[in-house]
Amino acid sequence: MSDHEMMEKEEIFSKVLRAGRRTYFFDVRATKAGDYYLTITESKKFTNDDGSFHYKKHKIYLYKEDFSEFNEILKEMTDYVIDEKGDEVISERHQKDFKKEDTIDNPSNSEPIQSAERFTDVRFEDI
Repeated sequence: MSDHEMMEKEEIFSKVLRAGRRTYFFDVRATKAGDYYLTITESKKFTNDDGSFHYKKHKIYLYKEDFSEFNEILKEMTDYVIDEKGDEVISERHQKDFKKEDTIDNPSNSEPIQSAERFTDVRFEDI
C-alpha cells in the first residue's frame, strides 16, 4: 500500500480553520483496530530574518472516551470568555485602532491612577 493510500485510509474526515498566522486542522483518523479518534493540529507560521518561513505545529489527540467531558469543558471555558469579555477582539495585534489604558498603580489605593499624559488638554484657568 502506498503512502498516499495509507494517508487516505487514516484520514476519514477533515476540516481546516485559517486564523491569521495560525491554521487549525481537525482530522478524524482511524486506529489500526478501525476505531476513530480526533486530532487537532495548530500550525503557526514564523518568518525568519532572511524572509524565509517555517511552521511550528502542536497536535492534540482526542479519543472518543474523552469527547463528552472535553466538549463540556471547552463550552464552559468559551462561554466564560464571551460572558466576561464579549466576542469583540480587544488586542493590539487584532485591532489597528486599539488604545491601551494609560494607568499606573497607586500604592496607597487599589484603583489605578490615570497617567498625566491623558490630562494635557486641561486649562488651568478653568479651575
